[in-house]
Amino acid sequence: MSLLFLGNIGPLGLVAIAIIALLMFGNRLPNVMRNLGKGMNSFKQGLKESADDEDDDDSKPAKAKKD
Repeated sequence: MSLLFLGNIGPLGLVAIAIIALLMFGNRLPNVMRNLGKGMNSFKQGLKESADDEDDDDSKPAKAKKD
């Protein structure tokens, strides 16, 4: 699906669409933003833990297996 029809909408039209969207979905917007923030924090924490695990693996010498 092409979004070429958006090229014909001016700045005033986009503001009008944003106002209508806020009126329709404004009550759910704080929850959506809160969940988005929690998801981003969780993602960043996972990346940090992953980097820490890689650093720990590199600093520890490999144990020799006993045969």
